[in-house]
Amino acid sequence: MSGLRYVKGHGTENDFVVLPDLEGLLKLTDDVVRRICDRRAGIGADGILRVVPASMTDDGAAYADQAEWFMDYRNADGSVAEMCGNGVRVYARYLVETGLARPGHLRLATRDGIKEVDVEHDGPVTVDMGAAVVGERVDIDGEPAMLVDMGNPHAVVHVPSVDALGVLAPARTDLNVEYVEDVGDEHIRMRVHERGVGETRSCGTGACAAVVATVLRTAAARGTAYAVDVPGGRLAVTWREDGHVLLSGPAVLVASGELRSDWLETV
Repeated sequence: MSGLRYVKGHGTENDFVVLPDLEGLLKLTDDVVRRICDRRAGIGADGILRVVPASMTDDGAAYADQAEWFMDYRNADGSVAEMCGNGVRVYARYLVETGLARPGHLRLATRDGIKEVDVEHDGPVTVDMGAAVVGERVDIDGEPAMLVDMGNPHAVVHVPSVDALGVLAPARTDLNVEYVEDVGDEHIRMRVHERGVGETRSCGTGACAAVVATVLRTAAARGTAYAVDVPGGRLAVTWREDGHVLLSGPAVLVASGELRSDWLETV
């Protein structure tokens, strides 16, 4: 494997390594992903975003007539993920800032289907995350939680204070677990333990799940934008009357470079 170009970016400090693969030739192994995402021996990230034409990947081929680009997302442990709300915003920002897409409205293919994204050169990026699917209530370490699927599975636990939780280490590792504290009207705080990663500074799909669970728990009306404070900043989430969830927040590209070929060959 020769030297590999990359861009580092984040959405509310949920950080990613973006790997352009415009010819569809890059084969990411679990070991390569883990090493790149290693915060001591690699670049460091919560996950990897491979930028590849939809027509050049098996998972994206079915969407090639609807979207030019496919977001191939991998968690830091190498596992494949269906969707990432902060990641799709960073992905869209990368496409626009590198000239691979024009500013404005984009359609992006993901493992959770087509996502409609609005992105300009400056300002927040807004994504229609699709319809939330509310599941049963489950037990998370002795506390009741609501299952909400946003293309990936979440369990939302309501707590008096997210600061009082200490280290997040839920027994359920097959789910993304959100701990949510009410702050005021249409305002919540959240911490999240992501499967395959651990606690992160933010989770876009988790923020969506947290708002859906909060609206249902408080019997609030849909259609209002909630402020969701996470350790890495603030997101805006609206659960619309049609069941779709809108996610809006920053997407920042911070650095670019090249992974050394001799380092990659030792993986």
